[in-house]
Amino acid sequence: MNTTPQEAQVGALAEDRRGVDDWASYDEFAAGIDTYRLPGVSLAGRSLRLTLADGGTIVAEFADGTVAWSATGALDEAGAEDPYDAVQIREGVYFLNLPLESREREALTIVWSERTGRAIVTRSRIDSEKVAGEPQVKQDFTAATVDGAEPNGEVPAESRDLIGMRNIYRYSPEHLYEHVYMSTERYAWQNLQGVQRGHGDMDLSTVWKLDDGLYLFCFREFRISVASVWLHDLGYNLMTTGIFLGINGAGESEHSRAGGHIYPLGVVRYPDAQPV
Repeated sequence: MNTTPQEAQVGALAEDRRGVDDWASYDEFAAGIDTYRLPGVSLAGRSLRLTLADGGTIVAEFADGTVAWSATGALDEAGAEDPYDAVQIREGVYFLNLPLESREREALTIVWSERTGRAIVTRSRIDSEKVAGEPQVKQDFTAATVDGAEPNGEVPAESRDLIGMRNIYRYSPEHLYEHVYMSTERYAWQNLQGVQRGHGDMDLSTVWKLDDGLYLFCFREFRISVASVWLHDLGYNLMTTGIFLGINGAGESEHSRAGGHIYPLGVVRYPDAQPV
């Protein structure tokens, strides 16, 4: 019996998928996942001063590739110098990540808008031990204002806007993932192309709205010790910029960059009872 090209392609893809228990380590699936990421920018010579919703502060003075920063409140950092990674998402909108060297197994991510004078601060940290039934990488979030700017618009907060949305994310020629946003607490994913092909899960997630069309999306996986922070631009640009923090195959903590294109597939609207 002759095989059509479509049947041959389906057969090849089926053979390419990973076994049920053959899960890739964090560093295996993250390799190259920043191929289509927006380019980084230098903040050298600039400063950023934030007032957090809990009354704490963050002060950052940027040099070429490093930042001297201090914090009060929950972070309680008297002073440190760390590398940084910055991306301009839109005009006046920035994604800043500090893959901390001054604090073991932690990352600090800040997204802010110069137009609204508002920001969101995410701290990701790896627990010392993995506990069954919960993610090993934890995250916490707080809204902030940019000192020297007149805050306007909505205060950043958790959002339900993505619930029911189904998107495909293309990070490289070898990285293609599908996300379905299930509730305020969970999202479902599957790998369509890449080293995780055939695998998927439903993990803990958090979504905050920064501004129109700009959503901070974070997830914390159960099976693999990894968490991620993304800023989705669901406006005209349809791009996402993110980072990972997790435990690699050698058992060490590792920071990775990520980013790429967003392809919306559709949105489901619930007629009566709503997800949490």
